[in-house]
Amino acid sequence: MTICAFAALALSAVAQNNIAEEVAWWIGDQPILKSEVEEMYQNMLYENPQLGGNPYCIVPENIAIEKLFLHQAELDSVEVQESMIQSEVERRINYMIANLGSQEKLEQFYRRTMPEIRETMSETVRNTYMVQEVQRSLTKNIRVTPSDVRKFFAQLPVDSIPYVPLQVETQIISLNPAIRVEEIDEVKARLRDFTDKINKGEADFSTLAILYSDDPGSSVRGGELGFINKASLDPDYAAVAFNLSDPKKVSKIVESQFGFHIIQLIEKRGDRINTRHILLRPKVSDADLTDAIHHLDTVRSEILAEKFTFEDVVPYVSSDKDTRNNKGIMINSNVNPPTSRFEMAQLPQEVSRVVDKLSVGEISKPFIMKDAKRNYDIVAMVKLSARIPGHKANLSDDYQLIKQLYEDSERERIITEWIEKKIKDTYVRIEDGWRDCEFKHKGWIKQQ
Repeated sequence: MTICAFAALALSAVAQNNIAEEVAWWIGDQPILKSEVEEMYQNMLYENPQLGGNPYCIVPENIAIEKLFLHQAELDSVEVQESMIQSEVERRINYMIANLGSQEKLEQFYRRTMPEIRETMSETVRNTYMVQEVQRSLTKNIRVTPSDVRKFFAQLPVDSIPYVPLQVETQIISLNPAIRVEEIDEVKARLRDFTDKINKGEADFSTLAILYSDDPGSSVRGGELGFINKASLDPDYAAVAFNLSDPKKVSKIVESQFGFHIIQLIEKRGDRINTRHILLRPKVSDADLTDAIHHLDTVRSEILAEKFTFEDVVPYVSSDKDTRNNKGIMINSNVNPPTSRFEMAQLPQEVSRVVDKLSVGEISKPFIMKDAKRNYDIVAMVKLSARIPGHKANLSDDYQLIKQLYEDSERERIITEWIEKKIKDTYVRIEDGWRDCEFKHKGWIKQQ
């Protein structure tokens, strides 16, 4: 069948659905419709409100590039696990509900029902993963040697060499205050009371979650977590949740790293589960915090008296499993690859304030900070291992950063060359009114 015949069929389908539609581009046998452009632009604006440029140029080019990659994915028989797609869809939906305030507002935003939103979002996520898989395949053979990195850095224009802000390397000992048995008993009694009221029909689980749950992310949704696979849940929570079978029943009390929960099953889908929960965290008393501060202060005095080193003490004193077996070294997982270096703004606020006043090698006095996972107070002290002043990147101090820049530039070069070759070999037609653009890639405008 010719391209013109495909076009006629597509336009006929639009007409049969009584949709007043405008075709903006043709990529092979596939039209890009004005409605697609506007919907994608709306989604892009939600993710990046400062998005600049002409959407009627940027967006259709992005859609066209995606179609090139998806065609290649089809040729390569690329497959994406359905569980990965659904997990990401639920993560996005939960994020948007948390930001917009309710499921109803999300439906208003998209002007669609939740099943329609999930269906559309599933296709978007599936396409994204397939594109990423093709790109990974194209760039998987990149090999980087120190010689490549040195040559790349030597050729960088002076104004393209990144400025590296002040960075620090820190070690931490954190101590979870002992919580009094009476406080734990009170939390469990409240959860048992909630369970009794729910089972007797005197209260609704969702209502109690909104009113009393200590999980701010889910409480606004009546405790609902959305569909999550087992590996993404706390192990103790997952062990109970995945054994629930009756949506009308409430689980036993579950203790996890976040506190104490009761759980209600909503629905299971294969290896994913949707539950709602009420989380209560035992409160840490001032007396508990004071005891923990005194304990760490004693430890600090013994380190300063050279009875032990900071590194010696960490495995025996620190409560934080992420740093306990790593000499207390804090790892910055907000960058790729993870590193022991932090910009000051990347540290927890309490740590940043303390570290800012330390000299290299100095150990702070104990201080109170929030545990990011459990959102309650803990006691910590830190050692400043290194301070790297702000500077223009150089090979001796910032080799990994420059290596990453080189790898990124190589990926972009390979992908750009592939895209522009595909454009050359693919039928492309851009309709009048959509052509007056400065496109990112060459070759879109052809003799038409």
